[in-house]
Amino acid sequence: MPTTIDPVTPPISEPAASRTRVAVSVKNLSKRFRVRRPFIETLRHPFDQKYMQALNDVNVDIHEGEFFGFLGANGAGKTTLFKTLATLVSPDQGTVIVDGFDVTTHAADVRRVLTPVIADERSLRWRLSARENLRLYAVLYGLPARKVAARVDEVLEIVGLDPADDKLAGRFSSGMRQRLLIGRALIPQPRILLLDEPTRSLDPVSARTLRAFLREEICKRLGCTILLATHTSEEAFELCDRVAILNQGRQLAIGPADKLQLEFGEDHYLLRTRTADHPAFDLLARRAVIGQPVIRGIDDEGWVRMEVAIPGGPDTAAAALQQLVQQGVSVARFERVELSLGELIQRVITRKAGGRRE
Repeated sequence: MPTTIDPVTPPISEPAASRTRVAVSVKNLSKRFRVRRPFIETLRHPFDQKYMQALNDVNVDIHEGEFFGFLGANGAGKTTLFKTLATLVSPDQGTVIVDGFDVTTHAADVRRVLTPVIADERSLRWRLSARENLRLYAVLYGLPARKVAARVDEVLEIVGLDPADDKLAGRFSSGMRQRLLIGRALIPQPRILLLDEPTRSLDPVSARTLRAFLREEICKRLGCTILLATHTSEEAFELCDRVAILNQGRQLAIGPADKLQLEFGEDHYLLRTRTADHPAFDLLARRAVIGQPVIRGIDDEGWVRMEVAIPGGPDTAAAALQQLVQQGVSVARFERVELSLGELIQRVITRKAGGRRE
């Protein structure tokens, strides 16, 4: 019998998706690979072996209907983790349970419920239409012949390609090809999708459209659990309910992206003022209410953009802003400076891993 997972009761602070059953459970997962050595070194020391640790004691529970992101630099372990989930790589240690099935003992069952989206446009048959591409993969997935046509029609409608179903894939835009790749993955009606940088080849407008499609249609309407590997800020911050940050195979942090921003980011705020030389700034800096302001630029209308650190959270920032205004500082705009994805990852690495880099 397949291994089953009991529902987990998460902290109140976690998203609504976490209050459902666990779809993917990774416990103490570790994986290493043998490093290929130069021929001469192999001749000199034939019995020596070198290994590269790709994953090291990774633990994460992903809940049904959740949009979960894995972040990290190249070589952080995201690809190895995805290959393990897709039953392409066997773990050295630990357990991986997908929808109640262990990836090592029930691989065929895992492949029925989980599908990776291969974000390689070249894997499409460019001389076939969208409908013909999907019919081909429906047969390869083993759908009964009597169900192929109806399932292809359904998927074309889901991904919004039904008006162009007879158009050759080679004439599609990059955005349409990405939708066709996702449609191909949806043919066997998976409950879990693996997405590896799905918008990397798209222009900003197409990428935004695809992100909205993934969130609203695939995750919310179809109820798919989506696991996303990304380097893109918009994907991490706009799509994901939670993210996990990996570095050198280790899981360093996990949680909602905005909360990780607050935890690992310093409280910096950007304000626009015409009175950048007002003595109130120096007064509050001497009292340690704010940091020393830094001028970031001046626009054509004379408004100065200043960045200032205000530790202590939103309440402290609101009190500091009130004091500035009461003392006569003119403020046209006041907003928190958000960390970029790269800055967030680097700060997590610096604090949790002592600044070690690959």
